[in-house]
Amino acid sequence: MAKGQLFIISGPSGVGKGTIVKRLLDETDVTFSVSMTTRKPRPGEVEGVSYYFVSDEEFDRTVEEEGFLEYAGNFGNRYGTPLAPILENLESGRDVLLDIDIQGALSVKKRYPKGVFIFILPPNMAELRKRITGRGTETEDSLNRRLGKALEEISYIDKYDYCIVNGELDEAVTRAKAILVAEHSRVTEDIYKLIDTYKEEV
Repeated sequence: MAKGQLFIISGPSGVGKGTIVKRLLDETDVTFSVSMTTRKPRPGEVEGVSYYFVSDEEFDRTVEEEGFLEYAGNFGNRYGTPLAPILENLESGRDVLLDIDIQGALSVKKRYPKGVFIFILPPNMAELRKRITGRGTETEDSLNRRLGKALEEISYIDKYDYCIVNGELDEAVTRAKAILVAEHSRVTEDIYKLIDTYKEEV
């Protein structure tokens, strides 16, 4: 059985990454990687679906056992990507999708360089500003900080294998699906094993 592939999607806040990820989960067989966090559940969040909610002690234990693909702190809480479920899915032939920030993606690349790294770009900064402003949660100062951070994140695009410009959602999703399909047409060790079976049949 061919192994699954790990797909890592990143992009600036407001670029529409979460919407693309949701469409891929709804329209393909890819499995979503659920993160572990030390923060408390918010209303509507479901254990094992939204996150794995754990104590600081359990999080520390997972770090000591090298059980995370990557982990980081954020506003006093910690978040990590459990390694075991990802490896189990990949070994079973299932693709896994990881929605993660640039810092986390770079950590994943060091630990699992075979992953496929996809960066989502806005069509332009004016559109990104419009999308962030549309949330109604930003002051002018915080908006400018977010846009500055977006430019900083975009500077890491050379660390990624693919980029998708999310100007029109359906087109962006189509391109993302095409990447998932194309990656399974690469010449890999599994293909060489298949060719070996041809030799046995002759």
